[in-house]
Amino acid sequence: MEFSPFGRPCEFSSRGAKYTRRISLPTSTTSKHRVVSGMRPTGRLHLGQYHGVLKNWIQLQHEYECFLFVADWHALTTHYEESDKINDLVYAMVTDWLAAGVNPGSAKIFVQSRVPQHAELHLLLSMITPLGWLERVPSFKDQQQKLPDRDLSTYGFLGYPLLQSADILMYKAGIVPVGEDQVAHIELTREVARRFNHIYGSEKDFVNKAEDAIKKMGKKNSKVYRDLRKRFQEQGEHEAVDVGRALIESQQNITRGDRERLYGYLEGGGRIILPEPEEMLTDAAKMPGLDGQKMSKSYNNTITLRDTPKEIEKKIKKMPTDPARIRKTDAGDPEKCAVWKWHQVYSDDSIKNSVKEGCRSASIGCIECKQHIINAVVEELVPIQDRAKEYMKDTSIVKSIIAEGCDAARDIAEETMEEVRQAMGLMY
Repeated sequence: MEFSPFGRPCEFSSRGAKYTRRISLPTSTTSKHRVVSGMRPTGRLHLGQYHGVLKNWIQLQHEYECFLFVADWHALTTHYEESDKINDLVYAMVTDWLAAGVNPGSAKIFVQSRVPQHAELHLLLSMITPLGWLERVPSFKDQQQKLPDRDLSTYGFLGYPLLQSADILMYKAGIVPVGEDQVAHIELTREVARRFNHIYGSEKDFVNKAEDAIKKMGKKNSKVYRDLRKRFQEQGEHEAVDVGRALIESQQNITRGDRERLYGYLEGGGRIILPEPEEMLTDAAKMPGLDGQKMSKSYNNTITLRDTPKEIEKKIKKMPTDPARIRKTDAGDPEKCAVWKWHQVYSDDSIKNSVKEGCRSASIGCIECKQHIINAVVEELVPIQDRAKEYMKDTSIVKSIIAEGCDAARDIAEETMEEVRQAMGLMY
């Protein structure tokens, strides 16, 4: 089974994935520039994950501050009986990320369990999250039906969307790249953040503190801020909120606490401690498996990033084709062939037109059709495998990258947790 960021099955985008952004921006100084995403170490990475997740990460790392992590705790929600495999899979996964093009100089790469603040925030958020919110998450019952061979009647599985929320809120992420089926999880994250801010953001003398923060902006900026606040709260101009947030972000002489007060005061609420994130949707096209279904380890229809050229050729040559093509001279229909779906990912228009015509006229055989895919996949994976071999020669490099990423993630996570503890009255 393949997993979208943070662990649930999702549909994967093919080459040149485009993104859909919501209009509203998250309320935090850095959050709208920050992306958080993770992947579960439940098996070898395959082409579905490469086209659906990794290629997106590689693009995003040049545009945003990215926090990319191995979601080993999330792996336990469905694979808790196979925890002995996780250690090797963690390092193999990060090696594949690096070989595919994820740059540790552009993105922070870390392991979820090595940042214990994730567990602390998950626990604290669980104190205020209604049970019904978790039970209504679509994947809760859906996955129990799709994975009948696994015991998912555990608290960990019920609570994994809240752990995902903690992963996101920990870094005050403004953007979370997800598949369409993950939208409900991001909405849960927003609801949890909203509830937390409502309960713990209404500090004593909030208005007086917000007014003091306005004065620190200077006369000119204070006047602009008040005007924007009035335009939004009295006239409903949503653009005024975006302009107001940008104004707050530009201030250099106010504290983080004052910024959060100004964000909340601008919108008529209390102090915003945990900003609400927005999802970034990829195209809904699936990366097909060898049998035409979605590529998934549970379907045993994958090509992994470590498969050799011979293994790739063997797997693709066994792919099912149009049942009507019993002999080479029989005409076929590309739409009924699993191989045709791969041409949508790997072939240019010239090859696709040639294959389509050759299939329908029986002028080419299925082996010839598949050879185009074999060549394209091998050409794509050989450079990745070569880079992976270099990392495997000296495993200390990968371990060092993970250690540095964990240190950076812990520093930011601890800053968030200090704010959360203080807001909840847990700073003794």
